[in-house]
Amino acid sequence: MNDNKIMKQMTAIFSLFMVFFYLGVGIFLLFFFDSEQSMLGKPVFTIFGVFCIFYGLYRAYTTYVSIVKLFFRHQDEDDDR
Repeated sequence: MNDNKIMKQMTAIFSLFMVFFYLGVGIFLLFFFDSEQSMLGKPVFTIFGVFCIFYGLYRAYTTYVSIVKLFFRHQDEDDDR
């Protein structure tokens, strides 16, 4: 196994943690954040929360694809494609 593949695997695992971060921030902003004490209004936090959730879902899909490619496919299968 070469160093480049190990680095890609570490990046894929880090991306998995970032998926949970984006989804967590989005859920927190939509449901648990008290926007009455801030200068920005509720619509700004709602828009940003929805954006974080959609971006987290996009990152979840791309992370899933990269994890399947890096961890569950053999080297021979990558050469055929």
